[in-house]
Amino acid sequence: MPLFKNRFKKRFLLLVMVMNFVVAGYAQEALKKVFRTYGVEGSITIYDYKSKKWLYSDAVDAKIPMQSASTFKIINLLIALETGTIKDENEIIPWPGKTDTALYGYRPEIYRDISVKEAFEVSAGWAFIEIAKKIRRPVYLSYLKQSGYGNLDLSEKGDDFWNFGPMKISPENQISFLLKLYEGKTPFSKRNTELLKKVMITESNAEYVLRSKTGWTRTEGQDIGWWVGYIVNKDRPYFFATRLRKELGKPNANFSKLRKEITREILRDLKAFD
Repeated sequence: MPLFKNRFKKRFLLLVMVMNFVVAGYAQEALKKVFRTYGVEGSITIYDYKSKKWLYSDAVDAKIPMQSASTFKIINLLIALETGTIKDENEIIPWPGKTDTALYGYRPEIYRDISVKEAFEVSAGWAFIEIAKKIRRPVYLSYLKQSGYGNLDLSEKGDDFWNFGPMKISPENQISFLLKLYEGKTPFSKRNTELLKKVMITESNAEYVLRSKTGWTRTEGQDIGWWVGYIVNKDRPYFFATRLRKELGKPNANFSKLRKEITREILRDLKAFD
């Protein structure tokens, strides 16, 4: 009798595993379909905090690291605060007088003295480059290592090592860091963590709070576009990392806005947005 029970238990567990695999497969295919509908290459990785489940449109792509682009501003702001490079989000970064428009595009509306908070919100890359010039690479490396962020390759000679060079991060790793941030398990002080969370707020109402950061870089022959963050809806957090890519020079006027449109559509289907 015990032998029969053990066999039944093993078969039942195997059936559960198979069913979970089938359900995950269907979910992944459904998420992939959204990208095909919009005609873009990329993936979305989601972590449902309450159910402790990962959702993928492409489980392989979720593990592939690429340049973090402006999503690096999340941890960059924390490091700048923790090192005392800036005192708070209201500190003004003086306009240095020029920037490389060939690399970053022409955006005259941000070519002025700007607060750290606004620089984060409008993604004024030049401001965070000015901040980075004041932080030594070994200091960056130490905080990135303590945070489990990226591949820790800071060998890029230029100041903007998060847009260009070998320092990269995967969608899964983006979410794992955001999880640590949410749970207060980073090496950064509570004061600085709460300040960052306030700056990260993209939308908020009576139903939910959305914290996020976009990113876009042109490197290694491709455009890489990110939208990462998390939404807390009635105490149910969903963490997400969406990454699009296309060949440089390949036209797609909607590339920038599709990062958010695809993410929002999928999160609505999951009832993360009411």
